[in-house]
Amino acid sequence: MDGRKPGSPQKAPQKLSLLSSPVRAVIRLRRVAHVLKKGLLATDSQAKLLQRQISSGKARVGNPSSSLLSQRNFESSRYFTFDTSVPQPVTRGSKRKKKYRNPRVLYPSGSSKKYLPAEHKSKAKRCLLLLVGIVCFQILNAIENLDDNLLKYDLDGLEKTMHREVFGQALAIESIMGLLKDYLATHMHNKPLVVSFNGPSGVGKSHVGWLLAKHFRAVVGHGFVLHYFTMHQCRDETSVLACQLDLSKTISEMVARAEIEEKIPLFILDEVEVMSPALLETLGGFFHTNQTNEFLNAIYVLISNLGGDEITNFLLQNVSSDVSQAKQKMGLLQTALRPVLNHLHPLWALVEVVPFVLLEKSHILSCFYEEMMSEGVYPDPNHIEDLAGQLNYYTKGGLQYAVGGCKQVVAKVNLL
Repeated sequence: MDGRKPGSPQKAPQKLSLLSSPVRAVIRLRRVAHVLKKGLLATDSQAKLLQRQISSGKARVGNPSSSLLSQRNFESSRYFTFDTSVPQPVTRGSKRKKKYRNPRVLYPSGSSKKYLPAEHKSKAKRCLLLLVGIVCFQILNAIENLDDNLLKYDLDGLEKTMHREVFGQALAIESIMGLLKDYLATHMHNKPLVVSFNGPSGVGKSHVGWLLAKHFRAVVGHGFVLHYFTMHQCRDETSVLACQLDLSKTISEMVARAEIEEKIPLFILDEVEVMSPALLETLGGFFHTNQTNEFLNAIYVLISNLGGDEITNFLLQNVSSDVSQAKQKMGLLQTALRPVLNHLHPLWALVEVVPFVLLEKSHILSCFYEEMMSEGVYPDPNHIEDLAGQLNYYTKGGLQYAVGGCKQVVAKVNLL
């Protein structure tokens, strides 16, 4: 007997049930955590409902047939649905918040005036217009500078003088002036200008050289023009070395002074046909492009009778009075004359060839008139005609070309 009355209630089972209630709750929570670790996720509303059921004690664990945490109840539960497919990876873009566009700007309902938004002009257009203006200004300034440089040499006056005093060489004068204008338009060059006057004797080559020397002495000064006559300044063939040294020294000193004063010197070398090969070699050394700047800014004029026979034969075989055909004939004559000169010396490959053609009888009459006026003799037309008839001529196609040009005119007038 344990001293208790028969029929009194037993309190031990009640205490056991009270102690096991927290244990059951812990077990339920551990099972829920275990399920969640396996990837069985529930929505927020379902989780809240499950939490309320656990707190109210409606969820039972002891009975396997009625437990919410059993496998069968989880699969057929109306509160939880589980997707058994492979979970999709969460992309970074889905976590970003959607950017809402600004709503359209509406005008106030009570406003009487409605203004459209102002269009902002791009600053790049202004910069582009400024750049175009600067480039145009630079081009215009460069053109004006070229004109100023040509005005300094007064090439228009030189051209008028040559057309007035030289007869029968209009195409040659046009070619010479074109070369001079292109070269003298600027002071910086990549090579010197070398021009060769070729033609028969008495057609005006030396006279053109004399006019060039006279004009450039008046423009740039006497110290920047050299008129070199080979037969007078290098007579003795034994003094070729001295002539080489003298000519080389003179050219070097002139180009050095001209570079300091920003002027272009002029070297006129007459009677080149009698120059020795050594002197031609010295002269040709100044024509190359691999020199310092002062030697590149110079003009050389070579005057000779070389190629005179070829020019005479070509003109007599291609007689024409048409101007357009005469220009074509001049181009063909330059092409035919080039290999003849290149065969004589390599320096002719570096020069611009200007052929001087034969003079007609009308040009000889003009020469007589000018010579008689300069000597103070009355230019009687009948007397001039008689004097011109005493000269020798090539007759071809109804035209007469003087054999010796105007050289015989001076001798005839001096006999008067």
